[in-house]
Amino acid sequence: MRIAYFDCFSGISGDMTLGALIHAGVDVGAIKDAVASLGLPAELKVARIRKGGFDATQVTVEAPHEHVHRHLHHIVKMVDGSRLTERQKELARKIFRRLAEAEAAVHGSTVEKVHFHEVGAIDSIVDIVGAAVAIDLLGVERIVASPVPTGRGTVKAAHGVMPVPAPGTAELLKGVPLAASTIEAELTTPTGAAILTSVVAEFGPLPQMKIDRIGYGAGTRDLAEQPNVLRVMIGSTSDSAECDCVWVLETNLDDLPGELIGHCTEQLLAAGALDVFTSPIGMKKNRPGVVLSVLCDAAAIETMETILFRETATFGIRRYATVRSKLQRRSHVVATPFGPVQGKLGWRAGMPAIFAPEYEDCRRVAAEKGVALREVYGAAIRAFEPKAMPD
Repeated sequence: MRIAYFDCFSGISGDMTLGALIHAGVDVGAIKDAVASLGLPAELKVARIRKGGFDATQVTVEAPHEHVHRHLHHIVKMVDGSRLTERQKELARKIFRRLAEAEAAVHGSTVEKVHFHEVGAIDSIVDIVGAAVAIDLLGVERIVASPVPTGRGTVKAAHGVMPVPAPGTAELLKGVPLAASTIEAELTTPTGAAILTSVVAEFGPLPQMKIDRIGYGAGTRDLAEQPNVLRVMIGSTSDSAECDCVWVLETNLDDLPGELIGHCTEQLLAAGALDVFTSPIGMKKNRPGVVLSVLCDAAAIETMETILFRETATFGIRRYATVRSKLQRRSHVVATPFGPVQGKLGWRAGMPAIFAPEYEDCRRVAAEKGVALREVYGAAIRAFEPKAMPD
């Protein structure tokens, strides 16, 4: 599978995205041709520069200053009349619609009535359309991105001075893991956030992949603390490797009875945790304790932390993203002398399948038949036949 990873360690903007994709080898001529077909008085300028010590591509749009406020339908009409392919038009419309929805939510308006401010300017239109074309030409099947830093401080917008992240950016980044940043600047713009959230399948650390191309897109600012660039890594992952990004939440406990920890574990699993486990540790003043660890999806972090704070009275929870490799799986039933038993079938390309009986189903059968749980479990393992393996 072809995959791209957006490493947003210095945030993301429209011009940084376009620059990184061009630097990674996307045909700049095709992008310029697509932009020219919009009918705007704009020219795309592409230059190789050094940014914070890195060789990078900087994209700028030369266009006259306008006093025009465009609505979504104006921009969609422009895109529909261009020479973009249908896939490219669809992606461009998707990005602009996400922007319109965010603006509408912030201003209490509707998608049809809201007008774009800075994003309706020629340079932002060119950045978004160019990014849509470049992402399509990249030819990847999946896009993953790092957690996103927004920066801090204030930014001057159409409605005056606003805190970072700007309201539209914050709306677009709902549900996206954010990275802490001490840099006094707007690192992630509404355009960058709209592009990112329109194409990214998941956010987390660098996935398991073999990298063959890397692109650096330069931002306009020069930051003293770090290079102001967006890094995009393109490569492939083995079809036999099934991976996903999960979050680990951890807290150290030394003042809680085991019964309460057990109750908390049950609450977490019932709320959708992928796994919950404890590890014994030695804590301050030689107190024995445990680390209570929770695996969950990004969308479940808030729910899991609410349960942990409520049930354990902990003062702090650590969290970090990690990638797990896993077997492909499906439900499977085997016939035993005690009756059918449910389980999971797991496999990986080039390896024999394995069968894992479900504990609760084995316990049910053991109780119904009046036999030992280990007998049901052993019978289920023996009943699995290789012919049940997937092709």
